[in-house]
Amino acid sequence: MDQTRGWFFTLHAIAGMVFGKVAFKNVVSNGLVLDKNGVKMSKRLGNVIDPFDTIKNFGADATRWYMISNAQPWDNLKFDIEGIDEVRRKFFGTLYNTYSFFALYANIDGFTYSETPVPLNQRQEIDRWIISLLNSLVADCGNDMEDYEPTNATRRVMKFVDEYLSNWYVRLCRRRFWKGEYTQDKIAAYQTLYECLITISKLMAPVAPMFGDWLYKNLNDCTRLESHESVHLSDYPAADVGAIDAALEQRMDYAQRISSLVLSIRKKEKIRVRQPLTRILLPVLDESYTEQVDKVKDLILAEVNVKNLEYITDTEGFIRKKAKANFKTLGKKLGKHMKTAAQVISEMDQKTISGIEKTNHYHMEIEGEHFDLTLEDFEIIFEDIPGWQVAVDRDITVALDTTLTPELEAEGMARELVNRIQNIRKNSDFNVTDRIRVEVEDHEAVRDAIRWFGSLISNEVLADSLTLGPAANGELTEIDEDLSVKIEVQRLK
Repeated sequence: MDQTRGWFFTLHAIAGMVFGKVAFKNVVSNGLVLDKNGVKMSKRLGNVIDPFDTIKNFGADATRWYMISNAQPWDNLKFDIEGIDEVRRKFFGTLYNTYSFFALYANIDGFTYSETPVPLNQRQEIDRWIISLLNSLVADCGNDMEDYEPTNATRRVMKFVDEYLSNWYVRLCRRRFWKGEYTQDKIAAYQTLYECLITISKLMAPVAPMFGDWLYKNLNDCTRLESHESVHLSDYPAADVGAIDAALEQRMDYAQRISSLVLSIRKKEKIRVRQPLTRILLPVLDESYTEQVDKVKDLILAEVNVKNLEYITDTEGFIRKKAKANFKTLGKKLGKHMKTAAQVISEMDQKTISGIEKTNHYHMEIEGEHFDLTLEDFEIIFEDIPGWQVAVDRDITVALDTTLTPELEAEGMARELVNRIQNIRKNSDFNVTDRIRVEVEDHEAVRDAIRWFGSLISNEVLADSLTLGPAANGELTEIDEDLSVKIEVQRLK
């Protein structure tokens, strides 16, 4: 690293491997390596895969990670080239993109972790949450490795990187990195993401030694927080139990599940996420549920682009549920009583259905025989409510108001314009800090968006001026299937 200590991210930086003191006490190997259909590989069948070609095309780390994460070491392995490609894209690609995002903005702000670490209790809740999950991950992976369960460990790392770090933490914190001054909050975001990345480099190193070392060196060579020349000379991470907050992890799980339900309704109803909606209704499970959700309410609303979240304690008369028998699970339990049970279940009232959802239990008696059923034995469906759509995930139910007003539609159009202008900036190779001037072709479909939400658009795209006009030199841009307008963007000196 040169004296500027800048972040870099070229995979060609890997020159070799450095290993510390290693004591091999046991060797763990796979069973038979079969083809993707579970058939033993043989030249006669023509289903043999050349390992050298595979490593050449996909890399040793991706190949090894796929083999370890795909099947327990003592089981036979169904080997599929497409599986390696998926691992390379979804895990290594996601991790690489996450580091690239970090490096891009760290370079802009000159972050080298030279500041005193921001105390955990002074960081945002989402920082504390990802650090809590990170330490839970470290503890679980350590136990897995001790128990010779590398498959479980690699799967945990993949889930953390994809579902939590990339798809939740980084996505929800983007604005903290690229907006505003170099404040303590921005420093806390950098320090949090740095800690996650360098810890992941250590957790993955036993299975992906080259990528793990590349990631570690890119991070540590710039900050010089550790004296090790290689990740393989550092210690395997130890969990900070004091940083684990089970209650925080639970309420963030609520936030993710509620958001997922709302987004699933949007997808079903073909309402884009950029289109704001009015409100969400949540039936209350218990008092602690309301308290937990309240703490992540703003995060949920921002994630799903809805204005308000409200609670209801009595869903009767509003959300009407029906129960149906899950024949797949009940057939084995009830046998000859299946038909009678299905009739009983179809006649259940709202109170009984809600009780099953809350307790995950229902006791049924048929002809003197007793059966204990769980929520998975039922299919809960909803009657249509005009203007509302309902979705459920086990104990959580969400009702979304899908009614659109002219003002909501104008705001949705404004957000679409923001997206298109940002794409033009990117395609024009503008710097992320460049100020611009924007002229949008005058069209009745965009007038209210410019008139009512012009300031929002300007702030998001760093525009010093935003006007309606001919946009004669603009780029014809598709807003939706039925609308295209010219947008002219000029960089200001």
